[in-house]
Amino acid sequence: MKFFGLFGKQNTEVYDKGLQKTQQSIFSKLKRAIAGKSKIDDDVLDEVEEALISSDVGVDTTLKIIKNLEQRVAEQKYASADELNDMIYDEVVKLINHPTTDVSQSSGNATQVEGPYVILVVGVNGVGKTTTIAKLAHRYKQQGYKVMLGAADTFRAAAIEQLKIWAERVGVPIVSQKMGADPASVAFDTLSSAKANNMDVVIIDTAGRLHNKVGLMNELRKIKDVMHRVIPGAPQEVMLVLDGSTGQNAYQQAKQFAEVTNISSLAITKLDGTAKGGVVIGIADQMSLPVKYIGLGEGLDDLQEFNPKTFVDSLFGK
Repeated sequence: MKFFGLFGKQNTEVYDKGLQKTQQSIFSKLKRAIAGKSKIDDDVLDEVEEALISSDVGVDTTLKIIKNLEQRVAEQKYASADELNDMIYDEVVKLINHPTTDVSQSSGNATQVEGPYVILVVGVNGVGKTTTIAKLAHRYKQQGYKVMLGAADTFRAAAIEQLKIWAERVGVPIVSQKMGADPASVAFDTLSSAKANNMDVVIIDTAGRLHNKVGLMNELRKIKDVMHRVIPGAPQEVMLVLDGSTGQNAYQQAKQFAEVTNISSLAITKLDGTAKGGVVIGIADQMSLPVKYIGLGEGLDDLQEFNPKTFVDSLFGK
C-alpha cells in the first residue's frame, strides 16, 4: 500500500481559510510592530515580543525567537522592517519543524511490524479526541488501509457510543465492551481481532481525565503492556489531542500528559474557530514533539496533515 500525503494547492487554501483568524491576529500585530520603522532597535524588538506573547506563542518560545533575532540583527548591522519580518518567519519555521513518523515511514511501516500499526490516542474530554479518531480513520481508509477502532475509554458510556456512531459513519469496524470494563481488556480484544483480520491500522481511544495522574499513568501502562503482548512494539505511536482554542491551557495539558506517558505526536484541533493558533508554535517548540495533524474544520476531511512551512506561510500571509 502507498501512503498519500501531498501538499498541493488545495491544502494551502484549506490552511489559509482555517487559520484566517490566527493570521489576522498574529500577522496584524507583527505588522503594526514593525511598520514604518527605518531601523530595527530594542524598541521594535520589544513590540515584536509583545505581539508574539499576546498571540499565545508563549513566553519561553517568544524569548527564544527574540534572542535569535537580536543576534541576526547585530550580525547584519542594518535590517529593514521587511527583512525583520522574513527573519521572524525563518525562526518560527525552524522552531516547529520536527521530524515525524507515520504508517508509511520505515519506523512505523505496516509491512515492517508484526501486525497492524497501532496508535494510542490520549487527551482530556472535550478537546475533540473522538472526532479526531474518526477523521484519522477516514484518512487512512481513503488511503487504502484497513482500519479498526478500539473503544478503551470505558469511563464514560457516551464515549463508547460516540465512537460507535463515528465508526459506522466512517465505515470501519470497532471493538468495544460495556461501560466500566477494563480498558486493557478492550485493547487486548481490539488488537487480537485486528491481527486475526489482517488490519493495517488500529486506533485506540482512552479515557480523557487528568485529575488522578497516578491512576492514569497506571492505566496507560497496563494498556501498553497488554498491547505489547499481542503485538510486540505496540503501540507504535502515542498521539496527544489538544484543543488549540484554549491557547496556553493546551500547552499546560501537553506538559501534564508528558509527565504520565511517552507522547510521540500531537494533533491540535479547533484552529479554524480561534485566533489562538500561535499556541501551535509554542507547543511544538517547548514539547520538542512533532505536530502531526491540525483540525481546520468539523468535516471528516478537515483534519490536515501538519506542514510547518505551509502553516507559517498562512500565518504570515505568504
